[in-house]
Amino acid sequence: MKPNANLQTENVAEFLLFIFQIEAIIRSYGLDINLIDKEFLKPALEKTDDYQLHFDWYSQLVGEMQQRQLQKEGHIEIVEEILIELIYLHNTLLTILNDDHYKKLCDQANEALQAFKQKSNMSNRHDIETLLHAMFMKLQLKINKQQIGQQTESAMELFRLQLAYLSAQYKRMRLGELNFIQN
Repeated sequence: MKPNANLQTENVAEFLLFIFQIEAIIRSYGLDINLIDKEFLKPALEKTDDYQLHFDWYSQLVGEMQQRQLQKEGHIEIVEEILIELIYLHNTLLTILNDDHYKKLCDQANEALQAFKQKSNMSNRHDIETLLHAMFMKLQLKINKQQIGQQTESAMELFRLQLAYLSAQYKRMRLGELNFIQN
């Protein structure tokens, strides 16, 4: 219901996908905390010690989404901040650090990524944001038990590999293990 506190550092892509899912749940209830509480939180958590913690967290998210007018699309502030960090890291890996492995992963995913951007109306979004949205769409398809074609599955695997590597480098960056000065 609420992400583990360490998930953001341990696997930032998984953290973001989790938050995307929470945003989608909140939207599905029309950003109505009373409805979320009645139909989502209470049935799952009312008899647990974590109920109030989760209720408070969802209330805060609903408030932020209402304030920022995120009824139909967009992301909460923490997501936007992490996306900026990931884009910075992506650019740093490609240019300053000249990470050959990451460059190869980007090259392998690029054709499928550009095709996905066109099909999903995301041509004005950064590649990293698009990768995350692609993985979220795959998650939604799996949750709804919809079939995914082999070509799409192959593309998603390339996206997953790039995001997994970027997430591992993000963890290293957050731990201070990446040296941006000496290259």
